[in-house]
Amino acid sequence: MSWRRYLWPVIGIAAVILSLLLLWHELRGISLDDVWDGIVAIPTRGWVLAALSSVVAYASLAGYDHIALLHIGKKVSWLFVTFCSFTTYALSHNIGGSVLSGAVIRYRAYGTRGLTGQDVGILVAICWITFVLSSLLVGGLVLVFEPAIIDRFSGAPHRGLAVAAGIALLILVGAYIFGSWLHLKPLKIAGFQLHYPALPIVARQLLIGPIELLAAAAIIFFALPVAGNPGYFVILGVFLVSFSVAQISHAPGGLGVFEVVFLAGLSQMDPVGVLAALLVFRLFYLIIPLLIALGVVLFFEHSQYSRGET
Repeated sequence: MSWRRYLWPVIGIAAVILSLLLLWHELRGISLDDVWDGIVAIPTRGWVLAALSSVVAYASLAGYDHIALLHIGKKVSWLFVTFCSFTTYALSHNIGGSVLSGAVIRYRAYGTRGLTGQDVGILVAICWITFVLSSLLVGGLVLVFEPAIIDRFSGAPHRGLAVAAGIALLILVGAYIFGSWLHLKPLKIAGFQLHYPALPIVARQLLIGPIELLAAAAIIFFALPVAGNPGYFVILGVFLVSFSVAQISHAPGGLGVFEVVFLAGLSQMDPVGVLAALLVFRLFYLIIPLLIALGVVLFFEHSQYSRGET
């Protein structure tokens, strides 16, 4: 079993190295001065709207935990849940392997509020399902209404295939809703049971989850230059593809992977402006939340230590 402990970290590091090499090849003619000029060129309005979008994104992520706790019937302080969710996602987005790293962080936090290991397991599963469900819903809508998004990565027209794929994704979402309505039997894995959420909870999943994705994509959209900008809906589609590939790669923070895929999806735009917008995204969605989360963790651990001493 020891080799499995190192498998995903090795894959993540390899993905980072390969992506950085591809990124260097893609941007080899661009200097740091060019990138700085691209950042300076972002108007104040773009900075403000990007910052507000990041706030909305993390507020929506906090809703993931609230939904999961509602499903398992556990009551925890609203403020504690919000800080726990924020810290979990801020750290896991940077660490990589968000499901596993998020589970560890949540177990440490919610364990102090009386939740068992199984409670936390169900909570993590519901949060993950909310994310997947939201990605299927938003991705399906993008493919149906903007099928040319696939052409940006394939280099050839596949509109019929894109629409079919989009409809298939929406059917999966519909099947999930239908399963909730039918009250299907719970999924059983050893002693672990995962029940279908009730329809009111599913409605919350389909509302709050997509808002997070829309807001995260908006960070980049507002930071992009106007020249050559294909519009928000296309940016949303490119973001979904880039973010999904970055998640699958297990690269810490999707470093390099996210940028390479995003630049490929917006190859018709000035790469300097795109790279500047991606740096703004990393600042508001990854770096600043990470710094705040580290402060929250230190405060939490200090309070737990002080309580133990008392």
